[in-house]
Amino acid sequence: MKQERKLEIIDSLKMCVDLKNEDLMDYFEQLHQKGKELDKNKILKELAEFFNILGNDTRLKIIKILNQKDFCVCELEAILDKSQSSISHHLKLLEKSGLIRGIKRGYFTHYELIRENFKELLNFINEQLSLI
Repeated sequence: MKQERKLEIIDSLKMCVDLKNEDLMDYFEQLHQKGKELDKNKILKELAEFFNILGNDTRLKIIKILNQKDFCVCELEAILDKSQSSISHHLKLLEKSGLIRGIKRGYFTHYELIRENFKELLNFINEQLSLI
């Protein structure tokens, strides 16, 4: 971090924390260290990737649909009014994340929600972020 930015943040800290000026530098270093630790946290990066996968309305719709019953790509195409290639792309990402799986039935692959994995991921998120 550039010295100029550091001093700017320390100036802001003067207004928002009740510390003497000589304590501000140490306090800043403690805060800055917390940020470095968060940057190194691989679990948070994995969670961000997971949220990125869920952060798409089409993928959320697919999850909602598959929560009712399993469907093939053709059925999802009719439900979502999206191209088969678009739906396949979203299914691939959801499958890679472990939230759904494809099951071959005759000539077609039907996709289903893996509820156990979904529950485990939600519990893991809760443990890691201590939200509840």
